[in-house]
Amino acid sequence: MKELGSLSYFLGVVVTCTENGLFLSQASYAQEILNRAGMGTCNTVKTLVDTNGKLSSNSGVPYSQPSEFRSLVGALQYLTFTRPDISYTVQQIFLHMHDPKESHMHAIRRILRYIRGTISHGLQLSKTSLSSLVSYTDADWGGCPNTRRSTSGYCVFLGGNLVSWSAKRQPTVSRSSVEAEYRGIANVVSESCWLHNILLEIRCPISKATIVFCDNVSAIFLSGNPVKHQRTKHIEMDIHFVREKVARGQVRVLHVPTQFQIADIFTKGLPLVLFEAFRDSLNVRPLSRSN
Repeated sequence: MKELGSLSYFLGVVVTCTENGLFLSQASYAQEILNRAGMGTCNTVKTLVDTNGKLSSNSGVPYSQPSEFRSLVGALQYLTFTRPDISYTVQQIFLHMHDPKESHMHAIRRILRYIRGTISHGLQLSKTSLSSLVSYTDADWGGCPNTRRSTSGYCVFLGGNLVSWSAKRQPTVSRSSVEAEYRGIANVVSESCWLHNILLEIRCPISKATIVFCDNVSAIFLSGNPVKHQRTKHIEMDIHFVREKVARGQVRVLHVPTQFQIADIFTKGLPLVLFEAFRDSLNVRPLSRSN
């Protein structure tokens, strides 16, 4: 083993030490992706996707170079390690890798234009006490135009720093928005339990309950109500799992107004003002603003 000094570069991630903590960036890697796609000097856009609808697998003509498409999608997926703001859009593109269409490639080009305009952005990790885990979860019910499956998204903050996030299509169709939202709650509670165990192993235990913010009142009610009814039978395992954590005092599921639901950025396209506000809440910003 060798002492290599302070961390500065690891697997394509540039680590910059600041007065407040660490700044993680993949600007060089992002530029390589742009150059590979022939968009190193392209025009920029301020948002990743419009708010009018989601990509369909049936619309448009097949893209002539599917291997190029898949290569770019894989590269963009690796970029999400320090750019959670692009996670949702990359996840939507990833669903069409088996049969890419021209419309899907057009969506990739828009992502690349956004990246070029925000290439200096990265993930800021600040000095803070490891006192609590706070998470946000949301679901876009029946959002997939082909399968009508919902898209779940969550983000987990440890002492104010974003440490885990996800944008993923649910494996089954939800019969109600409550069911879709509750599956999202179960996912983030499972992730929070894993983080609790990791922190315990490195001797940084957290004694406070994990706070889970959700904007669906009915889903919050289910997390603490032991009474079964018609809408719960399809998600019974998730119900028991979350209720057990709530009953033990390990998790608290609370309501958050939709305009403050940060996890929205992982489930749908957002208007510019809301997108930029949520992106900043994820601590994704340029290095100059991180100092």
